Amino acid sequence: MGRPTSTRWGRASAVAVTVVCLLYAPIAMTGLWPYARPGAPAVGEWLLGRSVSPEFVADAVRDRMGPYGRSLVPLIVHSVLGGLLMVLGPVQLLSAVRRRVRLHRTAGTVFAVTVYVSMAGAALYLLRTPPAEAFSGAAFWIVLATILVGTVGSVTFGVLAAVRGFPDLHQRWMLLCYGFLMTAPLLRLEWGALPWLYAGLSLQEINRVAIMHLGALVAFGALLASRALDRRAAVPGLTGTWAPGPVLVAAHLAGAAGLAWTVYAFLGQGAQGRRLLVAFLVPYVLTYAVVAARAANARRRGAPWAREEWRLHLAAQCLAPAFSAVTVPVLERTMGLDRLTSLIAGVGIGAGMLAYAAVAVVSLRVLHGREVRKRQGELADLPTRPAEAAPAGAGATGEGR
Repeated sequence: MGRPTSTRWGRASAVAVTVVCLLYAPIAMTGLWPYARPGAPAVGEWLLGRSVSPEFVADAVRDRMGPYGRSLVPLIVHSVLGGLLMVLGPVQLLSAVRRRVRLHRTAGTVFAVTVYVSMAGAALYLLRTPPAEAFSGAAFWIVLATILVGTVGSVTFGVLAAVRGFPDLHQRWMLLCYGFLMTAPLLRLEWGALPWLYAGLSLQEINRVAIMHLGALVAFGALLASRALDRRAAVPGLTGTWAPGPVLVAAHLAGAAGLAWTVYAFLGQGAQGRRLLVAFLVPYVLTYAVVAARAANARRRGAPWAREEWRLHLAAQCLAPAFSAVTVPVLERTMGLDRLTSLIAGVGIGAGMLAYAAVAVVSLRVLHGREVRKRQGELADLPTRPAEAAPAGAGATGEGR
């Protein structure tokens, strides 16, 4: 009964993601029009003004006029192509599931090229905009830069995996890439929802709350999709584990120390720190619980490959708070940021970067398993006795001597 239920959830999730993407596409494509021509219609601003308030939108627009004006052409390229990516993503997913190989390859080529060009526009904006002048400040700039690097890296590894004939790895990297892209529509949804929970906060402050968990949520969604599409109980050549008990214990201890430090640091930042801590901690605990439960369930079912992947991601998730705790003082010293800004940035990028690292380790795990299988095959083809390796005539000649 588990599989039909899982299938229904998978279909419902695919439909929900498709609907969100298709609805967000025109919002992305028209988002920069008012900056190029004041008064031009923008679907996103119109919706946000009516779901929250016109003042909520006007305050954000005033803060962005200067920085956006200096990089308007790259940003328009980025946003228009970003809308196109929202359409191409579901096409890629559905064509892969339905095994429409030609459509999948054609759309995939367009998707990859579009990612590179769109992210080039975003990179130009970030290079031209000092972190302190970015929308919502330096922390948001750091998170955007990290998402950009993660998106480009993911699509690159996805393309390389497809070219080298590793469809399972291609699938994982492309899902992670699209997860990073999904931060854009999900952030807009939080613009409309969070003001009802945190009345009186500006859009800039809402952004700081959102980046506490968006990276973790999209990476978690990519992991769930990867596991739902990969129904293999085992991978040929894969034996043992790269996440044995001692490794997981060490990861939990490091993560607990990092988490304790993070909680203490946020609690020292007053009401704003407590609000940001809740925005990070609740999704983190829920995600950890699901990943740990899935790993245990895979062990009970006797599915070693699923168990291995869940455990590798569990170790990465444990280490995310430790990574963030180490990153905070580095940001303070290298970029001259205050403690709160460094905390927001460090936590904002921690889960996404560790999820990226986990997918890389999973990829290496699969490649190692295939190399082991290849060597085992080569050894099986070798003759078992020296006499079998000699030509037939050589044995007779030796006997005659």
